[in-house]
Amino acid sequence: MSPLCLGTLMFGAWGNTDHDECARIIHKALDAGINFIDTADVYAFGESEEIVGRAIRGRRDDVVLATKVGEPMGDSPNRRGNSRRWIMRAVEDSLRRLGTDWIDLYQVHRPDPDTDLDETLGALSDLVRQGKVRAIGTSSFPAEELVEAQWVAERRNRERFATEQVSYSILARHAEAAVLPVAERYDLGVLVWSPLNGGWLTGKYRKDAPPPTDSRASRNADHFDFRAQAVRERKLDLVERLQGVAEEAGVSLIHLALGFVLSHRAVTSAIIGPRTLAQLEGQLGADAVRLPPDVLDAIDEIVPPGTSVNPDDVGYVPPALTDPALRRRPAATT
Repeated sequence: MSPLCLGTLMFGAWGNTDHDECARIIHKALDAGINFIDTADVYAFGESEEIVGRAIRGRRDDVVLATKVGEPMGDSPNRRGNSRRWIMRAVEDSLRRLGTDWIDLYQVHRPDPDTDLDETLGALSDLVRQGKVRAIGTSSFPAEELVEAQWVAERRNRERFATEQVSYSILARHAEAAVLPVAERYDLGVLVWSPLNGGWLTGKYRKDAPPPTDSRASRNADHFDFRAQAVRERKLDLVERLQGVAEEAGVSLIHLALGFVLSHRAVTSAIIGPRTLAQLEGQLGADAVRLPPDVLDAIDEIVPPGTSVNPDDVGYVPPALTDPALRRRPAATT
């Protein structure tokens, strides 16, 4: 796979509604040497997959195509999660929308505490044997669940998860403590999502200036941490300092951010998620950046290893932290 992966979260109703421009972004990325495209059934509820499917028609053999399953695709409890019932239905829907006979990498979008891992791996193993899926992976799995999945696959003779897709950036370094070392230990490919921390590391957000009108902070204010004052001020301070590091290194802040995640020994590919052609062009070429040790040391000084400025950037919060009943003994009955 190419070191940069084209992510398609912004294709469709959630970002760029111009299907023709989205197709041009895909073709530009492929022509630039990116051969890896990542999408998900839930992105604009299938629209992103449809855009990708139409755009790669005639070029399918040149593309490593990844998609995901698990996030809610409707109000019904049977249209979400990692159960055999839903996986078998969802994969057919994704194959149809993508216009292909096979998916190169089929990923479980988030852990599902209501479904046993063996059931999930059993369904995915059957899809591999049927030829509908070539490899399987996870997204935002805690380190302990990655280890458990490897154990289940070995003991139950299931297909092994081959990749983990993790949130990782200069401003969100939580994965360095456990997920990245575990991935390296079990030889998992690592795909990094949000390497630009949702746009914070593009340089578009600056002190004493409102966010650009076309930015994510303006378009999706309720789902972006720009409104959280403490987080906003901390990230703005750090971005100013990181901008100085980038200038001294002779690279753009975007290339500094992407070069940082690609410098980690466990990382396979960084997922870039442009909404426009201009955004794509600003990110192309980052895979050729090699940050020297002194630049990486300077980044460590600004954001120490393992630090996440906003804990929500982890991408998954275990139910044991959100449901008090999972932390407390049942009340005594009389």
